[in-house]
Amino acid sequence: MNETTVEKMEEGPSVNTAPARGYIQPKGLKELWFHTGTVCNLRCSFCLEGSKPGDNRLNAISLEEVKPFMQEAVKLGTEQFSFTGGEPFVISEMVAILDYALELNPCLVLTNATEPLLNKLHQVGALADKKHSLSFRVSLDFPDPEKHDTERGKGNFYLSLKTMSELHRLGFSVSIARQSAVGEDVDAVNRNYLPYFEKAGLPADTHIVVFPEFDVPNSNPDVPYITESCMTTYKTEAQRDGFMCSFSKMVVKKGGRMRVYACTLVDDDEEYDQGGSLAEALETRVMMKHHRCYTCFANGASCSEL
Repeated sequence: MNETTVEKMEEGPSVNTAPARGYIQPKGLKELWFHTGTVCNLRCSFCLEGSKPGDNRLNAISLEEVKPFMQEAVKLGTEQFSFTGGEPFVISEMVAILDYALELNPCLVLTNATEPLLNKLHQVGALADKKHSLSFRVSLDFPDPEKHDTERGKGNFYLSLKTMSELHRLGFSVSIARQSAVGEDVDAVNRNYLPYFEKAGLPADTHIVVFPEFDVPNSNPDVPYITESCMTTYKTEAQRDGFMCSFSKMVVKKGGRMRVYACTLVDDDEEYDQGGSLAEALETRVMMKHHRCYTCFANGASCSEL
């Protein structure tokens, strides 16, 4: 999108003449995400979920709570289960959850790859022999240990690399996630990771997922109003189908209840609570009103690796 387009959108509608809000109509359920809870062993100010030690904004999940959703998802044709947090391996039943899930589908886990995962590596290693594959995406914020450790704690850059190296040695696929800066040369920054990949014995083509700025939970930055016309004028049908909310959902435990949300990044807005079952959620339009919806619209951002 060019600057003129954004300027026109930012003019916004008047109260009495607001055009129809843009939306995504789900096409299916290729990927089901589970939020393991906002408890984490680290306390990063930029965390997209506001996670930290002892946090309970989103509650920790259990195996018995996720089983019905996994079973329903398989019937709906889901191809992958993905897990985010918080730090998933802080959850006491995380390995048991993966042990069950890997009998049904391939799984992806987003992790900081520090002590919680490293301490369970002997248990995780046994999952390499399961029916389906398990992969990991590790938060490695910058190709600079000092800059990374400013938020994540001294020594955690190399600790995460060590854990990634062990995961690779055990036969698991690994990727990394990082945040981009405005105007950066994405490819140049990505190349700066190569010496660290080499040092850890990781493939040079290790996948890097690059995220734009999403702002922290419960923040309400002003963003342009996305209309139905915006969705059809600036996005093709294929591009609309590529939005995560077209093919995925996220299960969270909030206030002690298991709920289905439209996206991995909108759990701070009750309007994106789409019910207690996946079938119910798939019938519901996803309205493009959250500020993170605009980030996806403008930048093509996605948490998925499918």
